[in-house]
Amino acid sequence: MPTNFDFRQSAERVLRLELQAIEGLFQTLDEQFTQACQMLFHCKGKVIVMGMGKSGHIGRKMAASFASTGTPAFFVHPGEASHGDLGMISSNDVVIAISNSGESNEILAVLPVMKRWGIKLICMTSRPESTMAKEADIHLCLHVEQEACPLGLAPTSSTTATLVLGDALAVSLLEARGFTANDFAMSHPGGALGRKLLLRNADIMHQGEQIPAVSDKASVSDALLEMSRKGLGMTAILDDTGTLAGIFTDGDLRRILDQQLDIHTTSITKVMTTNCITVPAEMLVAQSVKLMQERKINALIVLDKQHRPVGAFNMHDVLKAGVV
Repeated sequence: MPTNFDFRQSAERVLRLELQAIEGLFQTLDEQFTQACQMLFHCKGKVIVMGMGKSGHIGRKMAASFASTGTPAFFVHPGEASHGDLGMISSNDVVIAISNSGESNEILAVLPVMKRWGIKLICMTSRPESTMAKEADIHLCLHVEQEACPLGLAPTSSTTATLVLGDALAVSLLEARGFTANDFAMSHPGGALGRKLLLRNADIMHQGEQIPAVSDKASVSDALLEMSRKGLGMTAILDDTGTLAGIFTDGDLRRILDQQLDIHTTSITKVMTTNCITVPAEMLVAQSVKLMQERKINALIVLDKQHRPVGAFNMHDVLKAGVV
């Protein structure tokens, strides 16, 4: 390989050609695209995506995008379909078949069965005169002037265009369904976004005996012992009815060190914070984190409607839950 090969120039050529392929998709956004979206929107079953080779890789991503944005979908390998996997498809489903040439033998082999079952078929090819295009109920043309591969052999610009058109279908359906961030979180509970949109204070808070709390008759030393036992860097102060009277934190302790108070005789009520920040159990953890950051606090007491503590957590619990 020549040492003076210009990799950047090669990359720029690839990017220009693939951008041209994407810009060419605007010609595809015709009545056929609208009809395809309507067919998918009204599908009573699932969207089945098929494709061989590189088209199959794009098809898998397309099916995943549909599924995560409110359109139930999965990928079926055409080669396996003719050996039993065709049983995964029902008459209520819509099939999206992808093939640049429109002559994929594995897809053509299963078309007669799908036709017999009355399954709706959307084909994405670069050739309107191809067999798949003619057999389709709806044909989305993906004509690309030039592949980015200088040999014109490796699918590059064509697969990029297919991927982008698949995203256009998925997002158009998302918007038509009124799909929300909360809906997205329900299908992504294991991801960071899902945790932010689903986890509530009740899911991460310490409860029962784990809640740091002392009576308003307690001394400062009693409060410090409770803080040490529970390890949350604070303790709630409760009146005779179990209602929150105040809170004492590590920060409060630092502020009274210079006052030369006798921690064994000084009442906790003299040094506690009365107008403390609290949160309800049903509040999203992400909202609580924002509050903690704004008020520069590291722990929160969770109260019920009667202003009684039902839980407590600190920033360590938030980090452990993976919300931030």
